[in-house]
Amino acid sequence: MTVPPPGEPAPDVGPSPAPDDLGLLVAGHRLLTTPDGGLPRVGELPAGTGWVPVGTLDGVPAWAAAPDDATRPAGRWRSWRALAAELPEPLATLAGRAVAVVTFRRTHRWCGACRAELADVPGETARRCPACDLYVPLRLSPAVLAAITRPGPAGGPTELLLVRHASGPTGLWALVAGFVEAGESLETAVRREVTEEVGLTLGTVDYFGSQPWAISGPGVLLAGFTVTAADPAAEPEVDGRELVRARWFPVDALPAELPPAYSISRWLIDAVAARG
Repeated sequence: MTVPPPGEPAPDVGPSPAPDDLGLLVAGHRLLTTPDGGLPRVGELPAGTGWVPVGTLDGVPAWAAAPDDATRPAGRWRSWRALAAELPEPLATLAGRAVAVVTFRRTHRWCGACRAELADVPGETARRCPACDLYVPLRLSPAVLAAITRPGPAGGPTELLLVRHASGPTGLWALVAGFVEAGESLETAVRREVTEEVGLTLGTVDYFGSQPWAISGPGVLLAGFTVTAADPAAEPEVDGRELVRARWFPVDALPAELPPAYSISRWLIDAVAARG
């Protein structure tokens, strides 16, 4: 699959979509799906839709658009979260990119400097002001996740710190996470977030991987890290605002209420558990 990151030129998919190309209609954070739960083809959707390229999947060009409310097609509109739980990863990534691109176009119609209407930049997910030449790319919002571990007592299995948030999916045991602030490296953001949210200092901080994450908002990119607590005897302290609980779990006795299997949060947890 070729799904270029937001802000980079899309592959050359031709000047206009063909009927057999993939067509991703996005309304808010929901996408139109076929009766079998897949993604429709351009030829199955209303003529005159304002398509923009979002990449290719197995050689098939993919296009995205926001439907006209007056002619919105009937069908099954599903959230990206629901789709990501069922679709293969390449399709889920493509759907997330479509949400990001369509949302960017909807929320960046006017120039923030001179208020003129922005124009598309050919070959890029970006817009430019024809009046003052302001360049507006689709900007990413990086966030970090930290799988914090410490040695288990008396040679027992490694322990992993899991937390429960005050908002969002409050029933899950999750990882410490937060957005990167201006001037920070990813590693600095990890240390700051861990200190702020659970009051721990860290030893090693090792990069694990990344994932675009449409649930937290268009353009969010999650970067995951495995980290170790500097003091194995330290206990977490939560402030009751962002987090309501934090607890060490042996990796061979993790709770059932974990993040979904398609998320980098779960990939991090499973990787730590596999190492034991």
